[in-house]
Amino acid sequence: MLLEFTKMNGAGNDFVLIDGRGQIPALSHNQIVRLCDRHRGIGADGLIILRPCASGKADWAWEFYNRDGSAGEMCGNGARCFARFVQKRIGAQGEVIFETKAGIITAHFHGERVTVNLTDPKDLQLNQEVTLAASVQPIHSLDTGVPHAVLFVPEADKAAVQQLGAEIRHHPDFKPRGTNVNFVQVLEAGRIRVRTFERGVEDETLACGTGVTAAALVTARVHQFGSPVKVRVQGGDDLEVSFHENGVGFKDVRLTGPADFVFEGRIAL
Repeated sequence: MLLEFTKMNGAGNDFVLIDGRGQIPALSHNQIVRLCDRHRGIGADGLIILRPCASGKADWAWEFYNRDGSAGEMCGNGARCFARFVQKRIGAQGEVIFETKAGIITAHFHGERVTVNLTDPKDLQLNQEVTLAASVQPIHSLDTGVPHAVLFVPEADKAAVQQLGAEIRHHPDFKPRGTNVNFVQVLEAGRIRVRTFERGVEDETLACGTGVTAAALVTARVHQFGSPVKVRVQGGDDLEVSFHENGVGFKDVRLTGPADFVFEGRIAL
């Protein structure tokens, strides 16, 4: 069987998107891994399938899978790409509303840039002392649809993203779910630089939307930044996180950034 797909990227975070409204078979774990493989497949950080919304809570729904074949709850960059994919396929104008495992997401279009609301963050913890192999590190954490750890570094370009990222991602303090890990450099008031080690990809990616959001919100709390916070990601793009603080946590969190079409094709399953 030949499977039609669209390749997209959001700030360098790339995805395979499939229109699942027709009669396509359920993809197995091994098929998802192969499609995302950069040597033997299409190559992507994740795979997203468009589905009708069975619950009636939104216009559409997605199935989101990480590169390792595991199901994902939420992905900010993927959400922007998915919205533009729906817009192109369905002809949607103004906004797209869709259901994820993390909740209902609404996307608004600004040319090639997209703003998505994110579900209210939860489980904010600041200054958790985490014992690592080489030192004890103060680490902050926040769930922005998926769990994220945030640590501040003097220079993002010199951060040990692969080594420390893998260690923190599997650290006992973040079990059983594990965590994504964000290395944050404060550039100036209202501006940060972020590098992310992604759970499910098990490597650094060029951008992570929920990670950008977690990093911006934690920085806003720790360094008293107001909304919005501008974020430079490893791929070189700039994203923006806007929010309202409600004393305890954050509300009305929105992520704005690019969502670009790369190519379309067909591949044998």
